Amino acid sequence: MSAFTRARVGQSSFTLPGRYYTSDAVFAHEQERIFARSWLLVGRAEQISAPGAYMLADVAGENLIVVRGKDAAVRALYNVCRHRGTRMCSEQSGRFASSIQCPYHAWTYGLDGALLAARHMQDVPGFDRDDYPLRRAELAEWEGFLFVNLAPEPAPFEAAYAPLLGKFAAWDIANLRVAKRIDYDLACNWKLIVQNYSECYHCPLIHPELERLSESTSGRNDMAAGPFLGGYMTLNTGFGSMTLSGREAAPPVGSVDGADVERVYYYSLFPNVLLSLHADYVMVHTLRPVSAARTLVSCEWLFAPGVLPENVDDAAGFWDMTNRQDWHVSELTQLGVASRAYTPGPYAHAEGLLHAFDQHYLAMLGETSAD
Repeated sequence: MSAFTRARVGQSSFTLPGRYYTSDAVFAHEQERIFARSWLLVGRAEQISAPGAYMLADVAGENLIVVRGKDAAVRALYNVCRHRGTRMCSEQSGRFASSIQCPYHAWTYGLDGALLAARHMQDVPGFDRDDYPLRRAELAEWEGFLFVNLAPEPAPFEAAYAPLLGKFAAWDIANLRVAKRIDYDLACNWKLIVQNYSECYHCPLIHPELERLSESTSGRNDMAAGPFLGGYMTLNTGFGSMTLSGREAAPPVGSVDGADVERVYYYSLFPNVLLSLHADYVMVHTLRPVSAARTLVSCEWLFAPGVLPENVDDAAGFWDMTNRQDWHVSELTQLGVASRAYTPGPYAHAEGLLHAFDQHYLAMLGETSAD
């Protein structure tokens, strides 16, 4: 059983210098050292449930076709023709009839990436179709989520995610369905979003509605180092869920019971996932950094099938309000860390997970400190 404790910081625990939030060079370094080598969430398996169904995913400057094959397997194929490099697919999602065809010279590929036809190439000396399949990125499915990794030889997903395998079994996340999605375009660095999510030091000031439902000092963490950080906060007496009404939006999902009914679990999964587990629904934020000062965020609410739309909106409305409060203060922070007047400030104990995030982040960049 996990041991949950309050967040703490040690002596000399300071925020990161401004360049980590504003520098184009740092952002480019992150893309290569972190986003091109990590397991990144790109969507849900339910989005491409039928053979031929696909969605595009932008990952570390690359564009991937995530497609379900005739064999029901899901693959991540680089959206790059092996002939002249043309991007083949432009629609963000859809369904291929049986193959993927380049619009330039009609080279045609199977849903598994194999080259099926290359016009007038049969007379070219030495040409062999088997030598030119679409390039693949590694793909893994966990709890119904689809992850990709661009590294040539990535750590196996089962090894990278070992601390989380089975941890959320009670929520039966794989069998939940996306009931609502809201996309946001934020004028701030991706790390500020993760850091904001990882502390409730700000909650009484920024989120009075949240504080009414769940007291900020109730937070306890069982994961306080490494790529996965977080723990739970408890619902205040008299409230059933994090909704506008304060009532449960649905019965508990899966086999959630006991103390978990009165808790909300919040975990950041480095580098691009914020996973929030409520008794009655699951919320997930997926981050896609665009530049040092711009991040796209999708927020999805996962429910058991059959929940009424007004109940979904009760939960989504609460978090959309809360998200926008967080986005506003995160964008203000982006403006501040870009100032010549900004210097790293000391973390409070309530910000212990932020300091842990910084340490893992620096290690992933290959840096021993932020000096």
